[in-house]
Amino acid sequence: MKIGDKVRFLSETGGGVVAGFQGKNIVLVEDEDGFQIPTPVSEVVVVESDDYNIAKVHTGDLKKSPNIQNASKATNTPAMVEDELADKPVTFRKPAVERKGRDSLSAYIAFVPIDIKEMTRTRFETYFINDSNYYMSFTMMMAEGASWTLYEKGEVEPNTKLFLNEFGKEDLNQLERFCVQILPYKRDKGFMLKPAVDIQFRIDPVKFYKLHTFADNDFFETPALIYTLIENDQQPKPLVIDAKKLKQQMYANSAAADTVNDNGRQEMVRRYEASQSKSKPMPRHQHSDVVVVDLHASELLETTAGMTPTDILNYQLGVFHKTLEQYKSKKGQKIVFIHGKGEGVLRQAIVRDLRYQYKSYPYQDASFQEYGYGATQVTIR
Repeated sequence: MKIGDKVRFLSETGGGVVAGFQGKNIVLVEDEDGFQIPTPVSEVVVVESDDYNIAKVHTGDLKKSPNIQNASKATNTPAMVEDELADKPVTFRKPAVERKGRDSLSAYIAFVPIDIKEMTRTRFETYFINDSNYYMSFTMMMAEGASWTLYEKGEVEPNTKLFLNEFGKEDLNQLERFCVQILPYKRDKGFMLKPAVDIQFRIDPVKFYKLHTFADNDFFETPALIYTLIENDQQPKPLVIDAKKLKQQMYANSAAADTVNDNGRQEMVRRYEASQSKSKPMPRHQHSDVVVVDLHASELLETTAGMTPTDILNYQLGVFHKTLEQYKSKKGQKIVFIHGKGEGVLRQAIVRDLRYQYKSYPYQDASFQEYGYGATQVTIR
């Protein structure tokens, strides 16, 4: 066997031309696409034609190769040798296809309707899109209250998309909040080190009922709802507010910058009382045995002129705390606080206070059918 000989593989279909050798036992076989495949000498034979699937074996080559000769003695026929070698796993992987200008990281999560013409009944497919020249090892986690559960994990090759799963609209309430972590790298070559990606985002279930939220895109032939994880090495603005950062912003000018304490509550009450001159009557009404309080600033205040976002948030929290104080003696009373969806800042602040100041009060998302997305129900205990 020498450079330029035509050979075929014993353990799989196909073959090529001998392009060189690595040591004594490895031959480099160049296929029709120009890839050089390192292959043990014992797993190739010289052929007379380009038909690699039905080829005549040079018996002289069988005699010259010690490994093939030994295999032939043990099994008597080359066909039996081929059957045994066919059981061995194929470990060769073609190099990943890289594209010019794609060394910056871009990755997305996509939700694709299976039948976009039947939006009321269709199921959806989830894909991880890797639009870069890097491999991406990822984990995708789902929030359950204060804890996290592994949802999907895997590796995505460069410039490909990976199907993750299929789900229906009955699963949407469980898919509200996600965290995706990505570790980028390249195989078998040097590369520029990229920082790991760690991003949280919320999925608005309402979008899955609206046709216009599924847009034309470069990755699918059908419209899709796409969330950006990273694009051109830049992570988007966080879609989930960090509770610690929120607390620091709320109490940046207060001695209680790290904890919600009595001084902080007194400050909320002071701001609340100072705002009474421009406030509306508290938007509260009795709905069956449930008290409903709308915390939207437009419902609480006549005007927000001169108020910063932090001032408005503190005022809304003041109404929240005052309501709970008012009903604290009515065990079993259910109160629905309508805070809206938005970026979730007010909801995060309410949930935080429920966890740390009102630990005995159970809470849950209020009925979507009655209050829409963006309401929390609290029960007095």
